[in-house]
Amino acid sequence: MRALRLLVSVAAASAAACGPTVDLTKGLQVTVVNTGWYDVGIVNGQNKLVPAVSFTLKNVSERTLVSLQVNALFRRVSENDEWGSELVIAAGSSGLAAGASTSSLTAKSPRGYTGSDQSRLEMLQNSHFVDAKVDLFAKYGSTQWTRLGSYPISRQLLPK
Repeated sequence: MRALRLLVSVAAASAAACGPTVDLTKGLQVTVVNTGWYDVGIVNGQNKLVPAVSFTLKNVSERTLVSLQVNALFRRVSENDEWGSELVIAAGSSGLAAGASTSSLTAKSPRGYTGSDQSRLEMLQNSHFVDAKVDLFAKYGSTQWTRLGSYPISRQLLPK
């Protein structure tokens, strides 16, 4: 019985993969709920803030998007190199059905700013503080990564 379920699952995934692909720039609607700086707490004796973004996705295509993933790439606005990233699973093997939306998803960079003698609000106002942005990329199944958009990180503390 277990082998039969596995065979049916593989067949269903294969059949879904054979259909026409969805252009995620048109088939996926991104709503950025909030951007800002997440207070990680005290790390190695210092306050630590990391850039974060919260968003929802709506499948506006006519197909279920199986194994939908989002990669959030954080960069400082003055640099082209990646500063940090986080992979978020938006929908697993059951997929995101046509017309459906995800719950709120959050991505945080592992890298950020630390300060020992400043409050978190003072860190955001520091003259050496460099703003950040996040680029969101998505893919489903075995498709290639597609850039969904770029969003500035607001200079605000996000609630925990």
